Amino acid sequence: MKKLLVLALIALGGLLIWRKVQADRAELDLWTEATGSDNN
Repeated sequence: MKKLLVLALIALGGLLIWRKVQADRAELDLWTEATGSDNN
């Protein structure tokens, strides 16, 4: 039972990290698009 709980917590942590990385990547894409169009 403890192993299942630990595995679930690890999976949840991984999901949260994955979502954070995806959000940061999307925000970076928006910044590069916004600042890149000013330079052209």
